[in-house]
Amino acid sequence: MALADSMPLLAIDHAQGPWLFDVDGKRYFDAISSWWVNLFGHSEPRISAAISEQLARLPHILLAGCTHSPAVELAERLSLRTQGVLGHCFFASDGASAVEIALKMSAHAWRNQGQTGKTEFVCLHGGYHGETLGALSVTDIAVFKDAYDPLLLRPHLVMSPDARQAGAGETSEQVAQRALVKLEQLLGLRADRIAALILEPLVQAAGGMAMYHPAYLRGARALCTQFDVHLIADEIAVGCGRTGSFFAWEQSLGDKQASAEWPDFICLSKGITGGFLPLSLVLSKEDVFQAFWSRETAKGFLHSHSYSGNPLACSAALAVLDHFDDRDVLGNNAQQAAILSGHLQPLFLDERLEHPRQMGSIWAFDVRPEYAAPDMGARLRSRALEHGLMIRPIGRTVYLMPPYVLTPELSAWVARELSAAVDEALPASPAYAHRAPSAATA
Repeated sequence: MALADSMPLLAIDHAQGPWLFDVDGKRYFDAISSWWVNLFGHSEPRISAAISEQLARLPHILLAGCTHSPAVELAERLSLRTQGVLGHCFFASDGASAVEIALKMSAHAWRNQGQTGKTEFVCLHGGYHGETLGALSVTDIAVFKDAYDPLLLRPHLVMSPDARQAGAGETSEQVAQRALVKLEQLLGLRADRIAALILEPLVQAAGGMAMYHPAYLRGARALCTQFDVHLIADEIAVGCGRTGSFFAWEQSLGDKQASAEWPDFICLSKGITGGFLPLSLVLSKEDVFQAFWSRETAKGFLHSHSYSGNPLACSAALAVLDHFDDRDVLGNNAQQAAILSGHLQPLFLDERLEHPRQMGSIWAFDVRPEYAAPDMGARLRSRALEHGLMIRPIGRTVYLMPPYVLTPELSAWVARELSAAVDEALPASPAYAHRAPSAATA
């Protein structure tokens, strides 16, 4: 709130495609898809039409004792994308709610199966899963959770497979293997008390776009199976094609994509409605579903939201899936990603930056500590706006997560303007960083 005095809020009047237009008519490229939700551009006609059609038919109905076609179809189509392995779908309203559901469902399922001691959770260093109390408990970002620490659960934190931790001559896969050793040690000691491991597949987004090798997912799945622990894949930020496959988890699967290779839960939100309406889902396996099959109310999964499975949101999500089904979204994204990566190469060679990285439609780099003044994020965000780019650095990390509407010309423009903003916002020498006035980082 205090930052608004020095950096007023950006008053957006309307949006079209990748562009945001403020009340004065200036346009900005939405380089972060409005917090990673807007997949196909703002005001996308197909999604708008699907919502309008549903609006005239059934805007809302409770999902308690009732059902409706958009929810059923959405659950079935998402299940098919897991080859039917995760065949059950629980609807909610936002990403944090989906995480809460998965955590509760895991512990409750174990309880129903007589393992009442399995009430603990494991999460990764630097992970982020939301800001309601349960989700915040398994988040490891101090700025979000420190004020609420007395209210939170006490999870087990294990080493992140973040590839930036690689030592001299060490590969990202070797970092992943080191992290798996730490996970195995913990599970060997506490498996009888642990309900689930929760992680963000391939990219820890809010933790600074920390990217890692899919070998970690394969190894974590094997360890969770070995020690009888659930695995929750939080695909809220990285699902819907962001990493190059519809589910990021797919990149860890073998050719046969056996049931044992999939997680027990997948949490999905953000991009699933293309940035139009809030919706989240938790997909789960058959054995989880069967754990709640009882006429005893206490054994049922008791969790509800007034807008769970809202027909308008489900219709938007179905239109998003239509894009993936009848257009080569992933193939086109791969082509456009290669073009933008090429244009970003000169920037990535800047001596003030480190750890340039890209996965699917996510690009990131870190500003070296000696060049990162306390107000670096705010200055870079301000300079980027002057160049027509809306970005939000995370600490020392600068990232791009644009809508899936890039063209070669637009990619060249984005790279050029971002480079100019970085050059203007960062000091020419590290000595300046230590003289810069202190301010909160954006």
